[in-house]
Amino acid sequence: MTDEQQQGPTTHAAWGAGNPRLIVASEDSRVTIDLVDDETTLGAASGNTIELPGADPLHATITHDDRDEYVLTLHGEGEMNADPLASGTHEGARTETLRQGASFTVGPWRIVFQRDEYADHGRPYGGRQGGEYSDQPAQPRRPDYAADPDGADRPPGTEIDEH
Repeated sequence: MTDEQQQGPTTHAAWGAGNPRLIVASEDSRVTIDLVDDETTLGAASGNTIELPGADPLHATITHDDRDEYVLTLHGEGEMNADPLASGTHEGARTETLRQGASFTVGPWRIVFQRDEYADHGRPYGGRQGGEYSDQPAQPRRPDYAADPDGADRPPGTEIDEH
C-alpha cells in the first residue's frame, strides 16, 4: 500500500476499494470471505451467498449501496456492535452501515467486517490521525459513483493504485 493510500486526503477511494471482506468464525472454524457482489446473503438455506449452519434460512443481507457503503440488515436474531438508531444512517433497528471492525452475530457465528481504512468512508483522511477521538477536518463531497464508476472525476490526489 502506498503512503497516499494510507494517508491520502480522503477516504473516497475507487468503487469497492479497500478489500471489503468478512471474517466468519464459530467455536471451531474461521474463514475470510471477500465481498465481491452488490448483495451478499447469509443464512442456513442453500442458495445464500454464505451458507451458515445453525442460522435462520435467510438471516442477514449485506448490500453494497450506491454510495459505496456496505449496509447490513439483520432479518433474524442477532447482535450488532453499533446502535443503528443512534447512527441515523438507515431506517429500522436492524440495519447499519458497516465500518472497519464492525461485528455482528448470525446464529452461532460471529462475523467481523473488514475494509482497509483508506477506503472506509467513515474514516476521513486515511484513518485515525492524531488518535481515535481527535478532530478531523471535513472531507470533500463524496464522488457520484453511479455517474463516474471509474473515478475519472475524483478530486486530484485521491487516485488509488489497486495493485
